[in-house]
Amino acid sequence: MEQEDHELLLPLVDEENICLPLPINVVSKYWNVELPMAEAIETAKKYSEFNGSIIIEGIELAERYGLTCKIVNSSLSELKKIIDTGIPPIVILPGIPEITQHASIITGYDKEEKTILHYIQKGNREGEQQEGAIPENIFDKEWSEDGRLLILLAPIDILSSLKLENDSTDKSNRLCLISERQNILKNSSDAIELLKQSLEISPENSTALQQLGSLMNQQSSPECVKFYEKCLEINKRSYLTCNGLGNYYLKTNQFEKAEKYYTKAIEINPKRSAKIYKNRAYLREKQNKNAEAKDDLKNYLKFNPKAPDRGVIEQAIREL
Repeated sequence: MEQEDHELLLPLVDEENICLPLPINVVSKYWNVELPMAEAIETAKKYSEFNGSIIIEGIELAERYGLTCKIVNSSLSELKKIIDTGIPPIVILPGIPEITQHASIITGYDKEEKTILHYIQKGNREGEQQEGAIPENIFDKEWSEDGRLLILLAPIDILSSLKLENDSTDKSNRLCLISERQNILKNSSDAIELLKQSLEISPENSTALQQLGSLMNQQSSPECVKFYEKCLEINKRSYLTCNGLGNYYLKTNQFEKAEKYYTKAIEINPKRSAKIYKNRAYLREKQNKNAEAKDDLKNYLKFNPKAPDRGVIEQAIREL
């Protein structure tokens, strides 16, 4: 009986669109708000070349139809309190290999088992909500990689009565999501400007620092290093920052530094990206560390079994 007190029953939904991601649709329906898929499909036409989810579009659609949103940095204890108030939180977690991040709905937690319950739709034939249980410590480790970001979507009276630990991070985090949209639309100068505004509001926003580092890195600007380093001061577990520094130092032929940061990223999460192993193999081979390079190439194939360059990689393994 104890467990039931900490679980929310969410509606079964399988409709989604890049501008109406599944978590937004599920949580809106939980509040009896029907979001028009036609509107999301129309908006999605702007992003014809993009195949991920644009979470800010989903949030803005929900807000147009009466819900309120807050995007804050949170904690495990606060997450549980939010569930107990009847609000299903959306969290940003590391993606499966080669997907940078994904949004997941938390449906509850189990005190005895010390697990966090996720809303899972796949492979569900019974017409019942399925849940994936993740041990608390593993969930918190993974959640911390992206700054423990939390998206709350609810009617205004419910959300305004909630006292949040980091309420002040809401505007700064929203600007990060808006910046992400501008970057997808290839408006990089607007994206950079929005991140600078985000940091004016909240100078310690690790998400904004990581994104700004990433945009500067895309432009091959050495300035990316200072934003990445500041991010790591605030969140030592920022996987994307370590990977970004590795990429920058690889591009600039600083192989020892590149190897150091790729290794840090792999220590944080060995499964998050397959490509990182291929990159590290390349620079290790350049440093005549052939045995280590070979191991990395094997890991690249292990985490990306359908790699399009599998034949080439297998040949390289044989030759090392």
